[in-house]
Amino acid sequence: MSTFPPASGRHPASDVVPLSLCARAPRVPADRLVAEMVPPPRFDSVRFDTYVPDPNQPSQTEAVTVLSAFAAGLGGGAHSSGSGGQGGPRRWFGRKPAEPAGPRGVYLDGGYGVGKTHLLASLWHATPAAPEVKAFGTFVELTNLVGALGFQETVRTLGGHRLLCIDEFELDDPGDTVLVSTLLGKLVDAGVALAATSNTLPGKLGEGRFASVDFLREIQGLASRFRSLRIDGDDYRHRGLPEAPPPYSEEQVTKTAYATEGASLDDFPALLGHLATVHPSRYGALTEGLRAVCLTDVRAVPDQSTALRLVVLADRLYDREVPVLASGLPFDRLFSDEMLNGGYRKKYFRAISRLTALARDAKRLVAQ
Repeated sequence: MSTFPPASGRHPASDVVPLSLCARAPRVPADRLVAEMVPPPRFDSVRFDTYVPDPNQPSQTEAVTVLSAFAAGLGGGAHSSGSGGQGGPRRWFGRKPAEPAGPRGVYLDGGYGVGKTHLLASLWHATPAAPEVKAFGTFVELTNLVGALGFQETVRTLGGHRLLCIDEFELDDPGDTVLVSTLLGKLVDAGVALAATSNTLPGKLGEGRFASVDFLREIQGLASRFRSLRIDGDDYRHRGLPEAPPPYSEEQVTKTAYATEGASLDDFPALLGHLATVHPSRYGALTEGLRAVCLTDVRAVPDQSTALRLVVLADRLYDREVPVLASGLPFDRLFSDEMLNGGYRKKYFRAISRLTALARDAKRLVAQ
């Protein structure tokens, strides 16, 4: 049991009162879900020329070249609403746009931390079109959008876009995969260009080579419209960097929360329970405005449903560059061996990688 002041109290040595994720219950209207389909803050300023290819991995340099040309090819007026490319959703009642030469989609195939999201966001930024006709989101965010708007309204809303970028395309839920595959078919028919990433699975030599085969199989009739780009390399989040700091003491975490304006302070088991009451589509809003997340009593996640919710929260914190300071177990012990060897293992490895990076970012807060 903690002997430190709760987040609603005031630390005797500080005027800062930490926030609490457990006290937040955001409501997000559907139109906001559409408006927020842009690269997250972590990738707002990335560009092709800020991507640093590993000199030992020529596929990384090749990917920049191919994607730059793909972006340039999306210019012109195939989609026009008579408003100069500005404004809200487009409706298409007239002649179907002429099909451009070459593939209408690209798929970035590679492991964790090779910069796929950086490249995908750079493609979004480099595409010569107004932000209103470009969309960027994770696979989960796209399925949440369909749930909020309905299938036909999602087709109508995104059908006027020039480009849709889907990060972390998930191949482990057959129902969602069929739903999104059908949606993408409708969007391609409307002239929308597509780009997607997904993570290969770690731990087996050569296993990642099958990721593109799996992806192309799952999107069924669209396979011929995609060009697959293999991006080899090591996880840049840990390439040449020190190991993530070990967990801190509960006293250090609490003191840091009270000394950091905009930090939250929560008991980890209580937070896991609270996540079950908030739809994952709202986790971005849940973390809005936070400058740090401080967690006490981190322990192994008890079940798969809880683990999958934690993965989504880790993604939203990573997107928003929110450092995470924690006491208890290190992040590489969050998930059981059974989880790490099961069907959702790629999500859990991604969460460990991202939380480790955020824990490293939090180190500077303790030193203040």
